[in-house]
Amino acid sequence: MFETLIYETPATGVVRISLNRLESRNAQNTQLLYELNDAFDRATADDSVSVIILAAKGAHFSSGHDLREPDPIANLDKYETVGTWCGFGCAGAEGWMAREKELYQGLSERWRNIPKPTIAQVQGKCISGGLMLVWPCDLIIASDDALFSDNTVAMGMTGVEYFGHPWELGPRKAKEMLFTADFITGAEAHRLGMVNHVVPLDQLETFTLDLARRIAAKPLFALKLAKESVNAAEDAQGRHSAMQTAFALHQLGHSHNMQLFGLPIDPRGAERLLSPKKG
Repeated sequence: MFETLIYETPATGVVRISLNRLESRNAQNTQLLYELNDAFDRATADDSVSVIILAAKGAHFSSGHDLREPDPIANLDKYETVGTWCGFGCAGAEGWMAREKELYQGLSERWRNIPKPTIAQVQGKCISGGLMLVWPCDLIIASDDALFSDNTVAMGMTGVEYFGHPWELGPRKAKEMLFTADFITGAEAHRLGMVNHVVPLDQLETFTLDLARRIAAKPLFALKLAKESVNAAEDAQGRHSAMQTAFALHQLGHSHNMQLFGLPIDPRGAERLLSPKKG
């Protein structure tokens, strides 16, 4: 059913969805994001499924957005959108914001509110857009070679559209991640509370599946209610409102770059990322 994913049931009550775009290190194009949404919907609607694992084939979990996708706004016409935003074909900031509202912030928020427990299984690099796949998950299990980064400030932006940084890392580490674009190791992410467990790479799949089995043994309704309670606590702290503000500032960054460079990002970003560190 899927061209960019593998959907399987490795244990009773557990579904594993694996990103499978090895040629691009699992970069996210429009097709992958909508197939992932369809896979989540399929697992959510299946009453025999209690836990969903999000994994990835290959050495790296995700290299982020696929910046090589031609005319991504026009490509959206091929898919049935799931949000209520509109105007994808409009010129200027209106069309660009509509696409990101649907595909990036919108889908990530939708996945965050799936009523069943979700576990991200992360190996290798998880860069920028990759964070918007793992942060909506309830639990994150990382291999000992996992590295997390948001390099969007170097490209003239505020951070990825699903702006979970302060809740995932705390405000000071969130600022450092954004200001420097440095990688955060799995061990440091664990210390900061972003990651639940760090395990050797050769044990990542079995450890995650064992955890999923233990969770799947609990009453599903109770799991749903527990998840809803924790999510409500985060939202009561202002998470959702703050994310909307960050998204609006993100769109301002796109508009600024379009005026200066004719591109949604600052083209000098790659040079900044490759420049040697001082000190």
